[in-house]
Amino acid sequence: MAKAAAKHRADSIEARQNRYGYAFIMPWLIGLFAFTLIPMAFSLMLSFCKWDIVTGLSTIEFIGTKNYTKIFADKKFYKALEVTFRFCLISIPFYQITSLLIAMLLNMRIKFMRTFRLIFFLPSIIPTIATSMIWAQILGKEGLINQGLKLLGIKGPAWLNTPKTALYGLILMGVWGIGNTMIIYLSGLQGVSEELYEAAEIDGANAFQRFFKITLPMISMTIFFNVVMAIIGSFQYFTQAFVMTEGGPLNSTLFYNLYLYVKAYKELKMGYASALAWIMFIIIMFFTMLTIKSSALWVYASSDDKI
Repeated sequence: MAKAAAKHRADSIEARQNRYGYAFIMPWLIGLFAFTLIPMAFSLMLSFCKWDIVTGLSTIEFIGTKNYTKIFADKKFYKALEVTFRFCLISIPFYQITSLLIAMLLNMRIKFMRTFRLIFFLPSIIPTIATSMIWAQILGKEGLINQGLKLLGIKGPAWLNTPKTALYGLILMGVWGIGNTMIIYLSGLQGVSEELYEAAEIDGANAFQRFFKITLPMISMTIFFNVVMAIIGSFQYFTQAFVMTEGGPLNSTLFYNLYLYVKAYKELKMGYASALAWIMFIIIMFFTMLTIKSSALWVYASSDDKI
């Protein structure tokens, strides 16, 4: 009887603790269902329907796979993919290398280093709209960049008004906002043991050897995290192109998300836009999983930190 009573009491305590736990995570669960899972399910349903959003839910018309058939016959779809892939292929390695180099500089032990870190980080917290408006002026024909090039005897283009340079102007602007990535790299660098560097110096390793044999392997988990986040973010690039170029000139900055926005909210083809969104979801998932699978080849992890 005593054992049964003790077991009942323990079960009662565990059940009460479970109720408290569920109560604490309930706001998150409600948000997950209300703002993520239910909208995703509705979007998936819409991708097989025709709907112009302004006429109400009663006008949703099921059309099967016609949206997907139209997408793969749409030249602008392929153009948007091309622009987005080019942006990703150039910007991801460029931003990662730049962030890491700046983080290494900010990891040095000199006076006023905290001030320098703050200066490099501050631009990343400026609202994207404000940043876009500032850089629209900087990248103009008489903007700051061209004024600097003029001092070198180089005539710079109107970056955002020329199809050949508009995309590169947006990529260049992105350096302004690498503060978050830089801080993560800085955190990873500060986690590398000084003893490893001291041992390498005793063995006669130079700076390059220490970097490639110690620094990169020890922060490979940090690199992995930043690369995955960069892949997801780059494929979803939208605000800067929407504010600064609206996809022009001549569709040279027609990013995938911008094209999706045009179809959904300008042409009011919500079913078509939903199909575009699911195609992008699959593409992002594919490249994210590819990066995760490839991590076994280049990410150093202890036995407790395996991916």
